[in-house]
Amino acid sequence: MSSNPLITEPVEAFASRLEAMTDDELFVTMNELEKASEAARDDAAEILPRIALTESEIERRFPGQVLAPYRDWKQRQPLL
Repeated sequence: MSSNPLITEPVEAFASRLEAMTDDELFVTMNELEKASEAARDDAAEILPRIALTESEIERRFPGQVLAPYRDWKQRQPLL
């Protein structure tokens, strides 16, 4: 099991934290979860529900834009 707190904290606590995050924090979280998912490959069962929660929060904040704000943010990050 990973020691990454994004993955090890209870899902309920993670969901509550998502609501309080700034947009940048939310996008950084999504990016970190994507990286963790790619690294885990076969063992992503703990990560995928968190990605879905994060996607839902992005969609809630940016109605009708799906993940476009996240993709735009990601393109603006020179070190990703």
